[in-house]
Amino acid sequence: MRSVLRCASALALLLGLGASAAAESPLQQLAAVVGADQGVYAVAGDGTVLVAQAESRAVHPASVTKVATSLALLARLGPSYRFTTTFRGDRPLRDGRLAGELVVDGGGDPFLVDESALLVLRRLHAQGLRTVARHVAVRGSLLFDWQPDPTGRRLEDVLAGRAGNAARATLARIESAGSIAGDAPPLRFGVAGGSRVVDPSPREDASRPDASMRGAASTGAALATVRSPILLHVVKALNCFSNNVFHFAADAIGGPRDVEDLARGRVPAAMRDEIVIGNGAGAGPMNRMSPRAAVALLQALADELTRAGQELSAALPVSGIDPGTLEARFSDEPALVIGKTSRSGSVGASALVGVLRTPRYGTVRFAVLNHDLPVPDARARQDAFVRALASATAAQPWSYTTRATPPYLATVVE
Repeated sequence: MRSVLRCASALALLLGLGASAAAESPLQQLAAVVGADQGVYAVAGDGTVLVAQAESRAVHPASVTKVATSLALLARLGPSYRFTTTFRGDRPLRDGRLAGELVVDGGGDPFLVDESALLVLRRLHAQGLRTVARHVAVRGSLLFDWQPDPTGRRLEDVLAGRAGNAARATLARIESAGSIAGDAPPLRFGVAGGSRVVDPSPREDASRPDASMRGAASTGAALATVRSPILLHVVKALNCFSNNVFHFAADAIGGPRDVEDLARGRVPAAMRDEIVIGNGAGAGPMNRMSPRAAVALLQALADELTRAGQELSAALPVSGIDPGTLEARFSDEPALVIGKTSRSGSVGASALVGVLRTPRYGTVRFAVLNHDLPVPDARARQDAFVRALASATAAQPWSYTTRATPPYLATVVE
């Protein structure tokens, strides 16, 4: 509580400066709000440094890492990319029954969730499938409900009606509004064998039938193909809730090391060693980032989106509006910040990076990277700094409209 009061007192002091004092005092004084030993960096739209303190010291950035992973995914795959997952029988479908397994060719879709599985179930039912003699068998990379599901067991539970009731209720509510088709009964699976991995890397062995279909007969035609929402919408949704499935999604472009290489290549040479990424979501103890490198990556992400005709709000949450980690912050001034939060109590890290819209300084980019502070204290300092910076630069809300359709309904099942 005392630390919060100190932040509030510092903010009151800064905002109480008279016109003459403000003219004599640069915005650098705002660094006092975050504490003398904490990292902060802010730059104007033309690159002028407004606030800098410990700006080159790399500390644990926690989920701010997701800015780098978002950049890498969008740069390598493109904002319109869709992850593809295919369902097929290991033998032809006859009289509603597969004599063997339901084979899932995973494409590493980080947005394959219970609702997606229920939409797949409807497609399989429409194709005539009622019974699978054995179980689900997985080839490739299958992510389900934000975690790896290498055997497909959790996916099968939803298809079999053993899980997914909450998602079923959600779809039923949407269905009642006339948005989607009706429900389908669960599939019946056999009891022998259990869900399993057929081949962890089918694409490498596709030309070798003796290897690529290890444990399965030649597959029949595709029964269902799932294409994720476009990558831009996936990234936005995952950033809103700071979902750690980002770490596994990074495998689509080679993993955290490739994210690090791309991120370092998008910032000035002097900052490259200030970016260390061992986990694409920011978990674990290894990751490091400096405030100035975080600001540079924020700009690199904005530049990448601009090339695609998009704004930063297409990939990052907007404060006080978007559901998730920024929904309750600056809620009295909706759309004040477009940015990314982070916290990791286990490593003592908490951060806030983002952009403000100002008439004098253009788009102001900032990063506050706290370390060795309790999360509530760090957040109080971050919010106090942003409010002080917004006041000093006469920041205005961003123009922003939310997407009305839940992202999982943008999944294409055919």
